[in-house]
Amino acid sequence: MRTADLSPVGRKAPLPCLLAVIISAGCAAMALPAYAATTTATVPTAASATGTTDPTPGKTDTITVVAAPDNAFRAGGDQLVPAYLDGQIANGGRVGFLGQQDASNVPFSIVGFTSKLIQDQQARSLADVLNNDASVQSGYGYGNYAETFVVRGFSLDGEDISYGGLYGILPRQMLPTEFAERIELLKGSSAFLNGVPPGGTGVGGSVNVEPKRAGDEPLNRVSLDYTSKSQVGGAFDVARRYGDNNQFGVRINGAHREGGTAIDDERRRMTMGSIGLDYRGDRFRSSLDFGMVKQTVHGGRPVVYLGTATSIPEVPSATGNYGQKWAYTDTENEFGMLRAEYDLTDNWTTYGAVGANHTHEYGKYSSPTLSGDDGDATMSRMTVPYFADSISSQAGVRGKFDTGFIKHNVNLGVSTLYRKTSTAYTMTGTTISENIYDPANVSEPLTNLYSGGDMGDPGVTNRVRNYGVALSDTLSMLDDRLQLIGGLRRQNVVVYNYDYTGAESTSFDETKVTPAFGLVVKPWDHISLYANHIEALQAGETAGTLYNGTVVSNGGQVSGIETSKQNEVGIKADYGRVAGSVALFEIKKPVGVYNPSGDGYVFSNNGEVRNRGLELNVFGEPVFGVRLNGSMAWMDPELTKTQNGTYNGNDAIGVPRYQMVVGGEWDLPGLTGLTATGKVIHTGSQYADQANTLKVDDWTRLDLGVRYNMNLSKNNIIWRAGIENVTNEKYWASATGGYLTQGDPREAKVSMTVDF
Repeated sequence: MRTADLSPVGRKAPLPCLLAVIISAGCAAMALPAYAATTTATVPTAASATGTTDPTPGKTDTITVVAAPDNAFRAGGDQLVPAYLDGQIANGGRVGFLGQQDASNVPFSIVGFTSKLIQDQQARSLADVLNNDASVQSGYGYGNYAETFVVRGFSLDGEDISYGGLYGILPRQMLPTEFAERIELLKGSSAFLNGVPPGGTGVGGSVNVEPKRAGDEPLNRVSLDYTSKSQVGGAFDVARRYGDNNQFGVRINGAHREGGTAIDDERRRMTMGSIGLDYRGDRFRSSLDFGMVKQTVHGGRPVVYLGTATSIPEVPSATGNYGQKWAYTDTENEFGMLRAEYDLTDNWTTYGAVGANHTHEYGKYSSPTLSGDDGDATMSRMTVPYFADSISSQAGVRGKFDTGFIKHNVNLGVSTLYRKTSTAYTMTGTTISENIYDPANVSEPLTNLYSGGDMGDPGVTNRVRNYGVALSDTLSMLDDRLQLIGGLRRQNVVVYNYDYTGAESTSFDETKVTPAFGLVVKPWDHISLYANHIEALQAGETAGTLYNGTVVSNGGQVSGIETSKQNEVGIKADYGRVAGSVALFEIKKPVGVYNPSGDGYVFSNNGEVRNRGLELNVFGEPVFGVRLNGSMAWMDPELTKTQNGTYNGNDAIGVPRYQMVVGGEWDLPGLTGLTATGKVIHTGSQYADQANTLKVDDWTRLDLGVRYNMNLSKNNIIWRAGIENVTNEKYWASATGGYLTQGDPREAKVSMTVDF
């Protein structure tokens, strides 16, 4: 018998098979490659594929390693890609209707952030998690507090985040993290893989959230946390499995947090609850998830519109708040999802999923618009009730067969989405004057200058129906060292817009077929070379009725489906202790322009934005006790076809040419259970206007923290403390959308987690 090398969990020995590690002293089950052995070793903290973490790292246990192919990760379904090393990152994730995939086996850039990373970094929102990748920057939505993102230079709104692969299910403005087992980032266009999101964003990348599942070991976890200035919160996480073979699982999560933030006079409150039920049999697997989230932001610091300013204003105080105390947003979401898959034979599986969401929002919004270069601004009040109901589904069959020496993995899937939104509004004139450097609170203006719809019973203003059919075939040969994926998606997009009287104002119904091609070559055991061509789809912009005072012949109509095209090549490496990737890409997105036609103009998708970029990513444990997660992104966000060529060659709005994120952890020697943590985020300068005359400065943020695992045999306790933006840097975090989002000030976070 050969003794296994079981120094920090996740180290890979050079065997081609996957083996299950069974820890007899009650540590969480996890799948990793190793030699078959029986030995005694020190095992550090790790996360299983189900997300249940070992509460007693550092214990000396007897470990038996045996071959167990039935428990190994099987790509294509809902089983999560095993977490890498200490369990914070998964080298893979859900690749649309192709299911969960190891990153080294697909020609796309994908990474998964686990619930352990969320806990260890005390991440409160989706933005806190995604700032671990340099290809993503975050900001606020247009006039509200919704988190919005830019991936590879293109916007991704909260309503276009998927849940278990389904669009339209999750809360759209702010997303808490307590119910998430994985937050997976797929970089690049993905209409073939994911279909068309309801909001029409996500050209540069998509984000998927996977729900929590019960692990094989019982879990009882309670957490308490504090965030400056006065936010106090608590959470619980309970999991059990039942049945002779642990086939029935239950996972229940709940959290509540409220109080003042580090920004003056800003208060936030969040309450959430979720339950996940699952069954895993020999051939049939299913899950049912329900969740509820209520969130409130009162007196939040809003975005800043540039108005008539001729330069980017100096950044106000890091903790200053130029919002009004009466401004707020209240959101409530109920959502659920049912998934199932059944193995028809050993090689063929049918699958399906359906989910729904009900959204209820009500807000009073007020953002300053600059009236000069000295910080003077005007503000108005806009009150908006918003209701939305969504139903999303997918179904299909996947299987494998051989034709000679070529292996085939085929997948035929359909996806649907229906969303209905109802809204109304009232709006005052510019009745408030203030200065963003010396803000003043004034009484809420009550006189409405503009209004639309019934505020007490908003009517339907928009309906979206998306339907798609996709077929793919992955051809493998030479012992899977050469893989070619090809596929087609036929996508139908239907949009109806209604005015506030209920009359249909514009409509759109168009079908498009898009291809996808990908290649993976593995010249060596640890190296994958890949390339892809893939496209994104969304309804185009709506034409204005006049341009330069002249009638637009197709005014008020949607300008057809926009087809964005991506080409990407890259290298991926996975050496067991360290993994990384290099990617080169180009994405071309159409934009609307007005072209002369007869005595007027016609609006069409003849404009273009072209983003080219280079991405570097590395993560792992290069030295025992030292863990690293770093990424860099260089961008060339060029406006290539603008109206009359006016801005050709300029940089696109809100896209920095350079971003960097370097994070790490160090298990302090001689101090068992004590870990120092840190992260540096640097974002380069970016422009806030197409003319490139308004330039936002680059900025750097430093986060530091410490984690102490008390390593108790029972009722284990983990303490976490961190400070974000240690230097209290003042900076404009984003110019996305042509407006400014200010970065958060220095903020302290402290939490205690007890497993019992």
